[in-house]
Amino acid sequence: MANRRSLPCVLAVSGSDSSAGAGLQADIKACAALGVYAATAITAITAQNSLGVAHVESVSPLMVQHQMLAVLQDLPVAVIKIGMLGQVSVVDSVCDVLERYSDLPVVLDPVLISSSGRELLDVPGKARMIERLFPRVTLLTPNVAEAACLAGVSQEEVDSEPEQVIRAVAKLGVGAVLLKGGHRSGEDCVDLLWLDGRLHRYSTPRLEVQNNHGTGCTLASAIAANLAKGMVLPDAISAAKGYLTRALAAADRFALGRGHGALNHFDW
Repeated sequence: MANRRSLPCVLAVSGSDSSAGAGLQADIKACAALGVYAATAITAITAQNSLGVAHVESVSPLMVQHQMLAVLQDLPVAVIKIGMLGQVSVVDSVCDVLERYSDLPVVLDPVLISSSGRELLDVPGKARMIERLFPRVTLLTPNVAEAACLAGVSQEEVDSEPEQVIRAVAKLGVGAVLLKGGHRSGEDCVDLLWLDGRLHRYSTPRLEVQNNHGTGCTLASAIAANLAKGMVLPDAISAAKGYLTRALAAADRFALGRGHGALNHFDW
């Protein structure tokens, strides 16, 4: 008993993906690969596979709140990572818990719409997320479509004027914004971080792979895991980008599904 050590711990609050490529399953795998313990609070159950999302059912807001509190009252949570919330009542329940744990950093992957085009957060939920959740967020990690939705611009404008868009999103009240470059054009994948009034760039070669399901969840969880290990935010992002690149590079070693399968979170 005297030799037991504490593990860095992340609480992942998101939806379940039945194909285990994204959502909580990706959160758990990314954290485990980086040596961090991941506890979970399920916000929704999705029926999905490599071809898309077939059905979504939300977990009750009270149950989401009970899950979060059960973990936070017992485990040494260092960072909270939030993904899919689904509806306005769940946004409120999560915010109610965060008010009681205001010292914990929050990484928010603002899941608004699936890559196959299915809406994953209702309109009132988006408004409440901006109003109540954004002020508690340490880092927001939107992709091109999410940044366009939040800034009220076209995706083409995000691609052509990313610095203006990231500033517009930052003005919504979050601590920092990481605009992901996976859906932007160019030979390299360039992520932009807006932090303390400065722009940071993270560039990696763009990889052409079939299995890229869950990249956003994986990156946000890897950043949260690195923060839980004590890294400062710019370093946590850099290390997470390196991990994601390795997971993508190894992704097509396996044929999983007929569409866009999961990353290879461990075999790199």
